[in-house]
Amino acid sequence: MNITASQVNDLRKITGAGMMDCKKALVEANGNAEEAIDILRKKGQKVAAKRGDNEASEGLIYAKTTGNTGYIIKFNCETDFVAKNADFQKFVNDILEAGIKSEATSVEEVLKAQFNDKLTVEEKVIEQIGVIGEKLEISGFDKIEAEFVEAYNHPGNQLAALVGLNKSSEEAKEAGRQVAMQVAAMNPLSLTKDGIDADTIARELEVGRDLAIQEGRPVEMADKIAQGRLNKFFKENTLLSQDFVRDNKMSVEQFLNSVESGLTVTNFKRLSMS
Repeated sequence: MNITASQVNDLRKITGAGMMDCKKALVEANGNAEEAIDILRKKGQKVAAKRGDNEASEGLIYAKTTGNTGYIIKFNCETDFVAKNADFQKFVNDILEAGIKSEATSVEEVLKAQFNDKLTVEEKVIEQIGVIGEKLEISGFDKIEAEFVEAYNHPGNQLAALVGLNKSSEEAKEAGRQVAMQVAAMNPLSLTKDGIDADTIARELEVGRDLAIQEGRPVEMADKIAQGRLNKFFKENTLLSQDFVRDNKMSVEQFLNSVESGLTVTNFKRLSMS
């Protein structure tokens, strides 16, 4: 059957597949575009099965806000070459938009979201595996809501953060940008020490005790020394207690109060490729 260049181009626009793959699919489908799309999707499933055990350690991270809600996605591929491709970057942004439109809150929910009129996000990802020839996966997706949410995307899109604040004045918005950069740079474990799980606290106390004894401190002092080291751990690893990066004479909590009385962070998320 004679397949025209126009048919091939139309299929390529729909699927993103290469020209030769589109032509082969149309030939196999006797020119039927719908059947050709299914053929390309099945190809993606076969490639996905073959590459399932491959390591997908490269990729992109994007954070974006809409209204008082922030979304963040981590999308993995196998090579840096693919991650830097403009079409791939648009594809990941389109998936983020699909997640936003469906108000997804997790990887599972964004996979079920509609990518377009025909395919879910999960189906589209499988289709793109056939197009690109690499393992692709969404390894992180989250959402936060607050009076004001700031998104920070680090240059290169290997790291991003969301910060929610309890106020939305112009001063608060600028402070939110600075705190989002703090989250990206300092990787806090939680907002306050109340967010640190009991297992982590027990482990830090045990390590602190052992170190004190190894340093020759009296056994009866080990618990007190361990508690002091735990307090230092809290200060370094909880966002509001951390030294503010742009002025380490004050904590993040003090910085926010200096901007506007009562201003504070209500939630944050951070994703990194490393």
